[in-house]
Amino acid sequence: MAALQPPPRVANRKSKRATFRVSPVSASSFISDPRNELKSSLLIQEMNRFLQQNLEIQASLSPSSSSFISDQIVPSGDDHHRPCHGFWYSFLLILPSLLFVAYLAYHANKNFQKLSNRRSHLIIAYYVLLWIASLLNLAWSSLQGWQCTPGKEASWNFLSLFTTSGMLFLEISLVAFLVIQENYASGMETLTRIFIISGLIGGADLLLKIIYVFGFGVPLFFDSDSPWVKWGLWIFHKLLLTAVYGFILYVHHSNWREKLPPRPAFYNYIVIMFAFNILALLACGLAGTGAGFGLWLYNFTVICYHSFYLPFLYITFLADFFQEEDFLLDNVYYSEMKDAGFFDTDWE
Repeated sequence: MAALQPPPRVANRKSKRATFRVSPVSASSFISDPRNELKSSLLIQEMNRFLQQNLEIQASLSPSSSSFISDQIVPSGDDHHRPCHGFWYSFLLILPSLLFVAYLAYHANKNFQKLSNRRSHLIIAYYVLLWIASLLNLAWSSLQGWQCTPGKEASWNFLSLFTTSGMLFLEISLVAFLVIQENYASGMETLTRIFIISGLIGGADLLLKIIYVFGFGVPLFFDSDSPWVKWGLWIFHKLLLTAVYGFILYVHHSNWREKLPPRPAFYNYIVIMFAFNILALLACGLAGTGAGFGLWLYNFTVICYHSFYLPFLYITFLADFFQEEDFLLDNVYYSEMKDAGFFDTDWE
């Protein structure tokens, strides 16, 4: 009989063993090859460079830069860490607002008595609006920390909307008063016309801001230099106010100047507000381009407006009314004393 041949699987096993024995030799030859060593060293260098770049990127995301990025995110109730203003910014806002409210409170009793004696519906309405705007402005100035407090984004937006709308309504009503009425009046018809115009314009402005803030998520009332759509709205806002004050100045120097009140205080008010809105328009334009000076200038105009506009308005329009009332009362007292004979010796 012929010798039995080994099964094929044994031959296959031997071939596998032979292959296994060859592999260490090939690996050692691969490592010992100088070209392969160069390739492996280059690969290790590339990996080290990649890791170093990742570490640099993570280190660049410092708290300041991360807060800057969070300024670009839509405030939607999440905890976004925003930069807070410094001490002097809040101080320059709070101190004038607090002093003016204290001044109004100190003279409130005397002013209410004068208003009740004169019964001027227009002046009473302006005085009440001035009180509301002053209290809102004081709250807005005192709660600046809400800008950088997580979870206070919606509250800060609502407070800013009410404060800016109240001050703008008062500003528009005074401009309407300059255009409609030539002098102080107590008629309800004049008051109604002024408030209708102010309500329509102020309501449209408030609605537009609500759509921007809560509809599109634009951070109108947060301190950041972007996005451009935010500064576009503020540029449009300041441009309209500048055009209105510029038109009133044009009317004052034209043949229609008789239609404006012949009071120097009114003219000075228009000139100052025209110059201020030009400055605010320039600040918004520079901030929209990303210039750091533009954001600083915009914050400066915000401090000036919220700190000094309401006292300036009171001095221009309402202080004369109360001083005239004192002058009229002095004349009345003098007439009564003269009728009673207190000055008979002086006449002799």
